[in-house]
Amino acid sequence: MYELEKEKKRLSKLWLGCLIVVVFLFSCAISIYYVAQEIIRQEVAWYIEAAHIIMLVLVLSVVFWIGIYYLYRYSVQLGLRWRIIGAICGWIPGINLIALGILLTISFREYFFEKKKIKVNEYRLIDRICDTKYPILMVHGVFFRDYRYLNYWGRIPEQLEINGAKVFYGYQQSAASVKECGKELADRIKEICKETGLDKVNIIAHSKGGLDSRFALTIGDTASHVASLTTINTPHRGCVFADYLLDNIGEKTQKSLAKAYNSTLRKLGDYNPDFLAAVYDLTASSCEKFNTECKNVPGVYYQSVGSKMNVARGGRFPLNFSTHLVKYFDGSNDGLVGEKSCQWGDNFQFLTVKGKRGISHGDVIDLNRENISEFDVREFYVQLVANLKNKGF
Repeated sequence: MYELEKEKKRLSKLWLGCLIVVVFLFSCAISIYYVAQEIIRQEVAWYIEAAHIIMLVLVLSVVFWIGIYYLYRYSVQLGLRWRIIGAICGWIPGINLIALGILLTISFREYFFEKKKIKVNEYRLIDRICDTKYPILMVHGVFFRDYRYLNYWGRIPEQLEINGAKVFYGYQQSAASVKECGKELADRIKEICKETGLDKVNIIAHSKGGLDSRFALTIGDTASHVASLTTINTPHRGCVFADYLLDNIGEKTQKSLAKAYNSTLRKLGDYNPDFLAAVYDLTASSCEKFNTECKNVPGVYYQSVGSKMNVARGGRFPLNFSTHLVKYFDGSNDGLVGEKSCQWGDNFQFLTVKGKRGISHGDVIDLNRENISEFDVREFYVQLVANLKNKGF
């Protein structure tokens, strides 16, 4: 497939960059030894020695910058943080070699990890394990869009499509009430059914998107067009910490924040954003009422997934700050949603990893495109959809 060939080309360039940097490091060590021997023996005139050193520095500089270009250009896992750290530390003698070693290690790990994924996908390509009976509808959470400027679901949709899935997006507003977003999703579901000629979809919804989807199923005959609903880190029972914040933030401040957010969200594609409506619908008090009114619809398979961060610093900003606050009110959490709040439906799967890292609210949708030790988020979704296929959905 085109995606696999494209990834192979990227990895070949990344591998080339790694080799060039290794050549640079070995060349530096050999050159230092060679120059030191010449200085000790004093076999050549000083100006000839100076010329040798200048020539070596120029050649090694060219090799270094070519290698760094390839690493920075073709590595995904370096991310913005390590690229900045590498650029800053590159000017500090001694520390620059340590930083370069870290950049090289990250790039090598990425190469071997992604190379293995390609082999796995090629091996099972003919099986099309994600080719479900009904297409996959991926529904985003609050304050994000599905596919505007940046894919909310990271590398997951591509991985599903490689394995046979037909993927669609919800396209509902990023910040509006559950009911408003639910109405938009109900229309979107029927639109997909009409487009594909199939009578149902499988919904995979993250965060508030799970609440939006649950409400959509109660509108008219929408439920008859849905085979399954899988919610990912959805606050079904709300967030107690959200109640606390809203109770302690003055109305004037709330309106001021809402005005700023709504203005930004319009630029991101929302035609009628309502920041406060979206936030209030995520409170524990609102969700308690919502759950009494919005019951599961017979004939639809409901299941849920949750995760937790083991320590606060394991998450990216701002989840590394919010974890402690959420833990105080909601217990173990993913940085935003408590473990107990995630549980819904016939089956619940709770995700975490050993050590200090954990799996955050963003990690579980590959928001940062980060390879996490012991948790392959892309493979998790492949197996999730494969299980839906096995169930006949």
